[in-house]
This record gives sequence, structure tokens and C-alpha cells, in this order.
Amino acid sequence: MSAFRISPALWDKIHYYASFPQTGVSLQQMVLFGQNPSHGTLLRASQFLSEELPVRLAHRVKELDELPHNLSHMPSIKKVKNWYAQSFEELIAFEPIVLPDHVRRALTINRNDDFTLPESTPNPSIPHYDYNYTTDDYGDPTAHTHAHRFPLSSPASSTATSGTTPPPPASFQPNVGGGGNSYGYAYGFSGAPLANGNGSTGTANGSNNTSGNGNCHNKLRLRVPIERRYYSRTDNLNWPPQVHDYNNRFTKLLHSIKTRHDPTVTTVAQGVLEWKRSQNAQHIGLDIQAWLDRFYMSRIGIRFLIGQHVALNTQQPHTDYVGIICTKANVHDIVQEAIENARFVCEEHYAMFKGPPVQLICPHNLTFAYVPGHLSHIVFELLKNSLRAVVERFGVDNEDHFPPIKVVVVEGKEDITIKISDEGGGIPRSAIPLIWTYMYTTMESKGIDQDFQASDFKAPMAGFGYGLPLSRLYARYFGGDLKLIAMDGFGTDVYIHLNRLSSSREPLP
Repeated sequence: MSAFRISPALWDKIHYYASFPQTGVSLQQMVLFGQNPSHGTLLRASQFLSEELPVRLAHRVKELDELPHNLSHMPSIKKVKNWYAQSFEELIAFEPIVLPDHVRRALTINRNDDFTLPESTPNPSIPHYDYNYTTDDYGDPTAHTHAHRFPLSSPASSTATSGTTPPPPASFQPNVGGGGNSYGYAYGFSGAPLANGNGSTGTANGSNNTSGNGNCHNKLRLRVPIERRYYSRTDNLNWPPQVHDYNNRFTKLLHSIKTRHDPTVTTVAQGVLEWKRSQNAQHIGLDIQAWLDRFYMSRIGIRFLIGQHVALNTQQPHTDYVGIICTKANVHDIVQEAIENARFVCEEHYAMFKGPPVQLICPHNLTFAYVPGHLSHIVFELLKNSLRAVVERFGVDNEDHFPPIKVVVVEGKEDITIKISDEGGGIPRSAIPLIWTYMYTTMESKGIDQDFQASDFKAPMAGFGYGLPLSRLYARYFGGDLKLIAMDGFGTDVYIHLNRLSSSREPLP
């Protein structure tokens, strides 16, 4: 177990932050940073993350503590909960930045020449009932869109809106130095400007619940439009050294948090295994399945925001990249590399000289804005399944007569669709619902090898039981989806739908 412990005071802060809704962004909005953003633009993004990440982490800590069927009591689940709480504490304790008045005005001014940012659209692949995607704690079906319904006509107007927000618990000493971490106290640069360097403006005086237990019905009015929060163009000032220093320190903190959470996928999986053994259960229930979907989708979003910010601050400018987003991701090249990697793993696993052939039908010049690592991971996992099915149906000794696996890529008006077809025997209709279940596998489980703790991209050939459900989450993250159609006795077709418009916002649990 980790040595970290959650104190009562920290629990108060966690429940307070968990009372706020999360703010989703779209791939299209992230690309607006460009190849070489200014220090001021990066500072605005840092302010957004310094507010948004604690909210997302607090939601997960609270949920990890309230899991059904005693799952919260499993040692590995407690370990992950402590990781999230520790990262939350480090973020809210991060020293804020204090800047001269002219720099603060430059960061908060409404730019008349600024173009209109693209609107985030609801994620089309997530039904309204999934992940509580469009409801808040009180059943408000528009909770996640309220952030776009309170435009600020002037910077000073946020002071009025923050007055309806309940103050934090008594044990919570808010960050009011302009860091933007204190909901209802000071917005820093992501909302209204503070009157001076010590962040004295914007004190909350609302009369709502003050117990810190998260029951704040008017919390949604605090959120400002996302275009004022995550991305905003700034003037080409001679930014003072403390701006670069703040960005550098914050980036280092995010990198350390990302490293801490590297083993989260396999540690949670180990916790579920511990629970299954303690309950002598063969399969997990629908409630735990739904929680795993929410938890892993949230993890994808948190790691993506962190990875994007770290890349923007540390990587050299590249003509085709904005952070980790490739603006001209070549689908043919990414899929071809995934094919080669999957065949290599297959040949190594079965000690074969030559694995089943894979035919790729894809335009060589098909590009769109996407994260190559996400697409590579999805295709790699699905190809492993197809390769294994073909090998085990026809036998290892029949490698010269394996039927080919076909990968067809087409571009539509809204989606880029990838179809992977194999002749591996298909899946019985009764087993179709189980294939999306975590920890379900047709291969004998040997436990989770500690060698795979370093990254969720290093899964074995089979037996982990996470390939399909996680791949579907990666596809859904920016508005895509994953569908499977099996013909029992013949083979399986899997369809990967990728949103080529890049306008769908994150599905936030």
C-alpha cells in the first residue's frame, strides 16, 4: 500500500471540488494552439488545467471511495485512490503566479480581433444515459452545457456570477493568489482579472450550503465559457520571466503526476481480480462494468490533457503537430505500423516464422487531425484478436494456408471508418455481450504480470481481457465508436468509426 493517507481536511477539499461539473474540450479546440504558442497562451492553458484537473481528480477519488460490493476495500483500489488524492493535493497546493497589472490585463482582455472558436458538439457515440454524460448530480440534463450559457460581456461580470457559489468548507484555505484554483474566490486569468496581485477580488458571498459536502445547487453558474478558459490568443508581449518559470514548474508537476498514474490500468484490473477472488465471482456485474467504463474514460481524458500540455511546453515545434495531436495524421502509415507490430507479437507468441497475412486497402494520402497513439492502439488491439482467432482456428502448423485478414479504410463526410475482417471462426451469439466486459477472456488467465505495470500499451497477446472495451473507449473519446459483427462458424468484422470533423467534445463521466 502507498504511504500516502487522505486526511479529513483533504477529504473536505475533495468533496468540495467534486461538487463542480467537469469541462469538456474538443480536438478542434486543442489544435488552435498552433505549432508555437506564446508563453501567455500557455499560461492561460495552465490556469485552465490548474482548475479543471482537480475537479476531475476529485470526482474519481470520491467515486473510488464509494464503489459497490466492497470493491473500495480492495488493496489495489485503495492504492489507486491514494494516487489520485495525492495528485489532487499537489495541484491545489501548487504555488500561484503573481504578475504586474499590465501583464494581467493583457491576459484577460477581450480581444476584438479574436476569431470565433469552434463550438464543441455533444459526443455522438455516447447515449444520454452512459457515464451520466449529460446530467449532473441533480438530474439536470443540460449540466455540461451550462458552461456555454453564461458569456461574460466584460471581465468584471464574473464577480457577480461567482456570488451565487457557496464558499468552501472551513478547513479549506482557498488559493487566492491568482492561481485560478479557488472556485468562487478568484478566477486568476481563466475568468475575470483580479484587481491586484494578491487576488483580493471575487470573494464569494453566496448564502448556499457551506458545509463542504458538495450540495451546491448553483455551482453551474460559476463556469465561464470554454473559449475564455482553455484556449485564448494573447498579444505578443515581452513576457516576464515568471511566466516562463510558472509554465515550466507546472509542466514538471504534470509530468510527475502522469508518471505516478502510469500503472493505473493494470492496478485497477488487479483490484478487480482481488474482488472476484474474495467474492468467488466468475464475472463482474453491470454496475462495476459501468464504473470501469466511466473511470477509464476519465483517465483517458486526464492523461490526454496532461500529455498535450506537457508536449506544448517541452517539444520543439513541428509543422504537422500541435502537442501530441497530429494535424495531418496519415491513416495508411499508422495502420500499417500497427499491422506490423501485431504480426510481430503474434509470431513471437506462437513461435511462428510467418503469421497470418494482413491486406490493407487504404488511400495513401488520407490524413486528418488525430492522435496517432490512440489510433495505433485501437488497430493493434483489434488485429491481435483477429490474428489469434485465425491461428487457433487453422493451427500453428498451417501457416502457409492462413486466410488473409482484410483491413479496409474509407473516408465519409463525417467519419473515417476502418473495417477489420477475419475468418477466425467468429463468436457465438450468446457470447457477444460478454466481449465488452472487462476481465473477460477466452484465454486462461495467469494473473497480471508486473512487467505490464509500466504502461497500458504493453498488453500481452491475449488473456488480459481489456483489449476490446478499452479500444472502444479510445474510439469514443473524440466522437468515434467501435462496432463488432460476428458470423459464428466463419469470422468477425470490426468497424472503427473515427470522427473526422474533430468537433465532438470529451464524454465526461
